[in-house]
Amino acid sequence: MVSAQTASTRWLVRIIPLILGGCAGFATYVLVKRICIDFFLHTRHQSGAATAILVLYFLFLLLMLVTYFRVLVVIQHNPGVTPLGQKAIQLREADKKRKRRSQGTETDLEAGERYESCPDSNPDSPGLERFYSKDVFMCNTDGRPFWCSSCCNWKVDRAHHCSELERCVKKMDHFCPWVGGVIGETSFKFFIQFTFYTAVYCLIVIIAAAICLAQRIQSGAGTDGVVIAIIALSAFFGLFTFTMACTSMRYACMNLTNVDYVKSKRVVHQLAIRVPRGTTKGPNYGVITYPLPKPGNGPGVHAPEESARDQLATRTFAIIKTEMGENPWDLGPYRNWKSIMGDSWIDWFLPFKHSPCASFENNESFYEMGPLYQQLRERFSLPSLSSEEEKETRELKKQLHSDGTDSTPS
Repeated sequence: MVSAQTASTRWLVRIIPLILGGCAGFATYVLVKRICIDFFLHTRHQSGAATAILVLYFLFLLLMLVTYFRVLVVIQHNPGVTPLGQKAIQLREADKKRKRRSQGTETDLEAGERYESCPDSNPDSPGLERFYSKDVFMCNTDGRPFWCSSCCNWKVDRAHHCSELERCVKKMDHFCPWVGGVIGETSFKFFIQFTFYTAVYCLIVIIAAAICLAQRIQSGAGTDGVVIAIIALSAFFGLFTFTMACTSMRYACMNLTNVDYVKSKRVVHQLAIRVPRGTTKGPNYGVITYPLPKPGNGPGVHAPEESARDQLATRTFAIIKTEMGENPWDLGPYRNWKSIMGDSWIDWFLPFKHSPCASFENNESFYEMGPLYQQLRERFSLPSLSSEEEKETRELKKQLHSDGTDSTPS
């Protein structure tokens, strides 16, 4: 049965675009007809003021609408969710079939339902190789990645589970009913642009309406209730979107999301950092070797028939912790901003290209690591990889790539 919270959220998602459309339509009528045409042109004969206001108004109305629809499209078609595990797919399909039989209609899963509370213990667990083929990833105290008990899959770095979607979302910021879905790595840039342009749009309406109201009072024409109403409406939405824009820009410069920021002062990140094969446990860190040993084999021992993929993936990782509040992905304000908004100032203002961070993933990490990564290696005196091991890794990767068997994103 669908939870009351989920049902109400989905109704809000359907209704809010209509409310926003009505508000924009009302504002357009008041500003164009009552303020610019009736007052500035016909009453005051100030064609220059009317023209300037109309040009600015329709420019930022267009930018607001384009960025709003860009956010809507991305959220609906590319929300940045991570794949479901096979068991979650099977169980969800079984739940839907059971509920159709019992109720006669297809209903959603209840929000927050858990399927697999314990991580997959299979050493060859699907998706696990994606983590240990990298040089660093977030992990638990046992050295394995975090597990999502609802999605039945390993959680990529910086992903958070969204109860409204019942999926893990990469760099999830928040669920926003105003734009009909979850704001994450694929939509955060466009959300910043939308809130910024909406705040400027509201400011233009407030200024034009305030000038109109002041001149009416000075000329003895009295106040206009409709103009006062549009000032109040624009002030409400303007203050809200200005606050959201400033907050989101601040998070972008810090390379944090809203979810990250809430716990940023007290969080301690645990990372698995690659070290040379055979490295033993240190005085202030533990180690883990991948692939995990299969039953009957000792640690790091592989059967003769294992493939080149297994040889490539034989890696040792040191398990270390950051200090409280440290952010391993902090590149500095300017580079943080560019990782979200793009390399060019044109990308900062126009909603065409996706954020660079949405396609960054390479062989080192899921997201670009900041200076703290090297500082951690020095802080814990982690040994560096030998040139021979690095060369071996590159050659094996080329071999797997040429064979068409490498499934690890580059």
